[in-house]
Amino acid sequence: MMRVRLKADGRIVEIMPDGSERALDYSDPAAFARHVRMRCGLTQTAFARHIEVPVETVRNWEQGKRAPRGPARALLRVIEQAPNEAFAALGGRRR
Repeated sequence: MMRVRLKADGRIVEIMPDGSERALDYSDPAAFARHVRMRCGLTQTAFARHIEVPVETVRNWEQGKRAPRGPARALLRVIEQAPNEAFAALGGRRR
């Protein structure tokens, strides 16, 4: 599981095994959406089913045709930080 920390300046950094920090870049919405899904170990179809959106929505996010905004972006951030809890709150199991 990835360990992250919110810095005082608003940046989110990943804590590496050796204790160093690596800044996470969320400026590319497609990369962010893909990162969250892949971190969960789910296919696009399974991920879409878990978050109750059409698989085309996930594909469009990951291909950069659309960007997750508002509630969708917030949901992706919650899933990134606590996938098991997020999927449980949505009424399903992670796998």
